[in-house]
Amino acid sequence: MGILLSRVPLWGLFDHFFPRETRVLMLGLDAAGKTSILYRLKLDELLTTVPTIGFNVESTRHRNLEMTLWDVGGQDKIRQLWKHYYRSTDALIFVVDSSDSERLEEARDELHATLAHPQMADQIVLIYANKVDLPGSLTTGRIIEGLQLQALTSSRWHVQHSSAATGIGILEGLRWLSERITARRAAV
Repeated sequence: MGILLSRVPLWGLFDHFFPRETRVLMLGLDAAGKTSILYRLKLDELLTTVPTIGFNVESTRHRNLEMTLWDVGGQDKIRQLWKHYYRSTDALIFVVDSSDSERLEEARDELHATLAHPQMADQIVLIYANKVDLPGSLTTGRIIEGLQLQALTSSRWHVQHSSAATGIGILEGLRWLSERITARRAAV
C-alpha cells in the first residue's frame, strides 16, 4: 500500500480538486485590449467592448490556479486609482498595443511607476504585446527596448505577442504566468 501511495502524486490531486486562488491585476493604457483579453480568457471568444470606466473582475481556472483577474480601466484619469488595486496582487498582466508605437513611451512610464510602488515590488509581470494581427505591430525586441524592461531588475517579466481578436498567444502567456506563480508559491 505504501508503494502504491508513493507513486500517486497526491499534491496533484489536491490541486485538481482544490485549486489555489490567485489575484492577478491587469493594467495598461486605454484601448490596449485589456478587456478583450479578459473575455478571451474567460469565454474564449472576442466580445465587442467599450472603454472600461472602473474595473471588470472575472475568475478563470488555468491548471492548478483559480485566477481572479482584475481589469482596471486605462484612461489617464483612472490610472491615478491603480494603486488602490495593488494590495494582495500575486501577478501583473500589463497590456500594450503593439500597433501603437506613439504611445509606447507612455506605457513604459506607467509600467515603471506601477512597479516602483512598494506593494508591486518583485512582482511577476506578463506583458501582452497585443494586436500583433494589425499591420505595423512592433517586434518583441522593440517592445522590450521601448518599455526598458532590462531596467526591471527586481521583477520577473515575459513579453508575449498576442491578439485578443484571434486568440494568438493568449494561452501561452497565461501558461507562463501560472508556472511562475506556482514556482513562487512552492519556494515559499
